[in-house]
Parts: sequence; structure tokens; C-alpha cells
Amino acid sequence: MVAGILVALSALALVYAVALLRQAAARHQLRPRVEAVALGAVTNFFDTLGIGSFAPTTAWIKLRGLVPDSFIPATLNAGHCLPTVTQALIFINLVQVDAWLLVGCIGAAIIGAVLGAPVVQRLPVRAVQGIVGIALLIAATLYAMTNLGMMPGGGEGLGLSGPAFWIAVLAHLVLGALMTFGIGLYAPSLILLSLLGLNPIAAFPIMMGACGFLMPVAGMSFIRSERIDLRVVLGLALGGIPAVLLAALVVKSLPMEALRWGVVVVVLYAAAVLLWSAARPRAQADA
Repeated sequence: MVAGILVALSALALVYAVALLRQAAARHQLRPRVEAVALGAVTNFFDTLGIGSFAPTTAWIKLRGLVPDSFIPATLNAGHCLPTVTQALIFINLVQVDAWLLVGCIGAAIIGAVLGAPVVQRLPVRAVQGIVGIALLIAATLYAMTNLGMMPGGGEGLGLSGPAFWIAVLAHLVLGALMTFGIGLYAPSLILLSLLGLNPIAAFPIMMGACGFLMPVAGMSFIRSERIDLRVVLGLALGGIPAVLLAALVVKSLPMEALRWGVVVVVLYAAAVLLWSAARPRAQADA
């Protein structure tokens, strides 16, 4: 079952990579931006640790004016696609997790993205950001209390069963839909699975596998867009892939206690970003 996932993901990545190079050649944009290579290395290193790459990449692009604001969504999705697939391949192959949970959560996220996107996209963006941000803030508080021994919690298992299994699957159905809204899957998936009793390291192949399947599909349409600079996209990919390989070694060797508190930090960061976006005046948020 896991082998089938790896083969399908590899094939999907290959199709995407070929399409990307063809588009770049047709537009005479085969030479990657050097700054984008460095940016891809830094952001994807931390992305592999579960922190996320979209927010820091967006911040740097806007600071430096690498591309127009209207190019940012396509650039993020297309540029971080191959590093994300690399993450998924590494962690699915190396990190032990129950195969049924892996397939269930990945499949649910894909279905959620396909079926739920039209529904989610009709909702007010800032309302969804606020709700998810508050939910993550509460979840981070509960997980911190668990780490401090103030309330019971799991966090050692390599799989889930019974109600916990179905909660995880249904939650990833929702998270898959929210990804199309620009709300990252990593932080909420990591905290949810940890609270349900899964070892935080075992959550990595699930959250990365879901994104690994979703991003190449979206990326195929983005690279054909007129609002994209493929030199930046290629730079993010070329810098990101080796950084992912390095960061994977760090994650595997992290002490469990450090990783548990790292989960809290990651989720608090994600909550702060979402709540800040929801609270900003509309004109500033759209800038």
C-alpha cells in the first residue's frame, strides 16, 4: 500500500517537473533567479520541520519585490511543489506510521480539496482565517498543558483506531478544502494528530503526503498562467530540494521533548499569522 503511494507520487512529480521545464523553455525562463534559490533553501528547510514555507516566502517576495503581488499565489504553489513532494517521499519512506491512517488522511485531503473547495471559497476569507486561527490557538494551549502534565494526552502511537481514526480522517477532509483557501495544512494536521495520540514524527508523512499529492495538480495549472515568473519558481525548487534532504536528518534526530514543544511553537506561529490576516483592515490585507 505504501509502495503504491510512493510510486504514484513519484510519477506525479515527474509529470509536473517535465511540464515545468517545458513551460520555462517556451518562455525563455530556464535560468533560475539566484536570490530565489537561496530563498527556497531557507524556507523549505524550515518547512520540513513543520513550520511552513508560504508565509516566509511571501514576506520576502513582498519585501524585495521579486514578483508583482498578483504573481505570488502561482509562484508559491508552483515553486514549493517539488520540495514538498520530496518531503513526502522521504517521510513516507522513512517514518513508520499506520498505512490505513496514512491512506485515509491523504485520500480525505484530496477529496476535500476537490469537493470542498467550491464551498469554502464562497465563505468570507477573513472569517475562515479568524476561526481557524482561534482553533489553533486553543489547540496549542491544550497541547502545551499536555506537555506540562496538566492534562492527560497521548502522543506516542504510530496509528489511531476507533473514533480517533475517523476524527483524523474527517478533519483532513476539511483541511484539504481549506488548503485551496490558502490556509496551510501542516500546522493544524500536526497538532490534531498529536492531540489524538499520534507520535508527532509519525504525523509528518501524513501532512506532507497530503500536500505532496495536492500541489502538483494545482501547480500544473499555475505554470501555464501568465501571472508567474518561472525563473523564481525554478529557483525555489532548486534551492528547496537539497534543503529538504538536510532538514529531514535534523527532524529524525530531534529529541522527542524538543519536538513536542516545537509543535506548540509552530502552531502558535500559524495561529498568529491567521489572526493577524483576519484582523487587518481590508485594504491592507489585500495589498
